[in-house]
Amino acid sequence: MATVSVPFDVGAALVGTSNIPELIVTQGTNFPILGYSFTSANEAIFFRFVAQNYGSGNLSLLLDWYASAATAPTTGSVTWGGALSVITPSDATNITTDSYATENTQSSTQNSTSNGFVRATLVISNLDSLAAGDTVSLRVRITSNTMASSASDAVLFGVTATYSDS
Repeated sequence: MATVSVPFDVGAALVGTSNIPELIVTQGTNFPILGYSFTSANEAIFFRFVAQNYGSGNLSLLLDWYASAATAPTTGSVTWGGALSVITPSDATNITTDSYATENTQSSTQNSTSNGFVRATLVISNLDSLAAGDTVSLRVRITSNTMASSASDAVLFGVTATYSDS
């Protein structure tokens, strides 16, 4: 039994026609950081992958983010949502109209350090009949941001899906 990791290139994320977070580059002291700046609820990005070697059990998302502000907020959190739309090749399913399974959510408290790194683990248990070899559309969105009063956006700079191969 092994864990399969599927890292996603945040810069290659798909976006819809509305509720689009801003793609930003933060110039750090030693290197730039590419990420999506989520300001308000329902802003979403999308990824697609094939669930190679999927065995069983839940899928976990590792969401790497930081609170973007000139000074770190002292309180607040964001709630991330994740949902899957799964299509098996050769199924009688219209790929353009397939819907998402019920969204799973996870609250994550911001780091009190200015631009401090936070990793939220969001467990996806609504798997939409996921099986090995299926094509998966993954929606990641922010469902609430209580940091808004401190003018902080949640900048998502890393997304990795993990699952068991047995």
